[in-house]
Amino acid sequence: MSAILNTVYNNYLSTYKAPTSNRYDAHKKSELRSVYNSIVKLNKEAPVYLPLDGKVVRDYAIGLKENARELHNTIAALGGLDESTLLSQKAASTSNEEVASATFIGTYTAGAPSPSFEIEVDSLATGQENMGKFLPEDTVTLPPDTYSFDVQINDMNYELQFTISETETNRDVQNRLIRLINNSNIGIKADIAEAEGRTAITLASEATGLPLGKSSIFTISDTNTSKQKGAVDYLGIDYISHQPSNASYRINGEQRHSISNNFTIGKMFEVNLKGTTPEDEPVTIGLKTDVESLTDNVVELANGYNNFLTQMNNFLESHPRSKNVIREMNSITRQYGQVFADMGLTIESDGALSVDRSTLSNTFEESEDINDTFQTLKDFSQGLLRKSNQISINPMNYVEQTVVAYKNPGHNFPNPYVTSAYSGMMFNYYC
Repeated sequence: MSAILNTVYNNYLSTYKAPTSNRYDAHKKSELRSVYNSIVKLNKEAPVYLPLDGKVVRDYAIGLKENARELHNTIAALGGLDESTLLSQKAASTSNEEVASATFIGTYTAGAPSPSFEIEVDSLATGQENMGKFLPEDTVTLPPDTYSFDVQINDMNYELQFTISETETNRDVQNRLIRLINNSNIGIKADIAEAEGRTAITLASEATGLPLGKSSIFTISDTNTSKQKGAVDYLGIDYISHQPSNASYRINGEQRHSISNNFTIGKMFEVNLKGTTPEDEPVTIGLKTDVESLTDNVVELANGYNNFLTQMNNFLESHPRSKNVIREMNSITRQYGQVFADMGLTIESDGALSVDRSTLSNTFEESEDINDTFQTLKDFSQGLLRKSNQISINPMNYVEQTVVAYKNPGHNFPNPYVTSAYSGMMFNYYC
């Protein structure tokens, strides 16, 4: 039984990876209640369908919900979900994008002095890298058994287990370990290095810098592991080939250090360091004009919309009903067709949006009533938000299903979990 559980556990880790989430996946109690009430209302009159089974259907339904969630979050990031702030997010400007990029995360009051600062980058934060031994393309010489090793990272300890059989080669074992580590989502990226017909495992930390009192970001050992020992020494994955280091930079001449190349300044800017500055050539970071910020927001909105359509087109062959999603999205876009064309947004034959930044900026600058032009974009964004919410609540509406029975109108009861046989997975981001 233990061997079976180990096999299932290792297969899970080497096959699946948890999706990411962001701050817009956090919700208030009132929002959770609204989601619940929407599900109850939806299912009160919904017919009963034949239960669906199969990984393909499950993956499609969950993927549909996740893509709708990403579109929702993209729009939310452009100023929030309230109509008064939608698409109003100010954009940061930088005098040298190759050295540092920035995102404005604060609040700005019209008429107030525009915040800005100068930054000089002396060195970037780097991560830890481990280089394993270069092994030949031969049968592994370790005895067949179940091996394990411990990884300590970010004050957390993980034990990874894998099995070696008699006929496996060194490359087979290395490839399996790379999948296992990458899909374990523990903060380490594994890869393969080749030299003169031999291969080695390389490990790189996702985190950078060295916290105070630490000598490394992660350590690997099988000294006290629960299964067979010897794999760490055989593969050599405990050897640190590159020590981590902190970023060193100056803000308006004041020296600072950071364990990451991403940090915030005064709760106003989120800065991402990309390179070092030439001597006496500081990078100036501030705010773009209202027209530039609005143009950037519209471009991001179009990119988010196009990404959603691309994902839906990928489902067309295996799930024909996904074309209903595309048709409904296109119907939202095409009602603004002429207005969009006048301001520099073109609806392509496949429904995607292309943006002419120059024409769009000129439209905002020359508009006699920019609020009227801006309102059109807000209405479009609100339409996308409503549709993405509907898809998230009931993605099974776009899955081929067979109706078993219709409910008796007016004489039924709500059942909030009929929406999907996979409701626990569908709504895990609301909890």
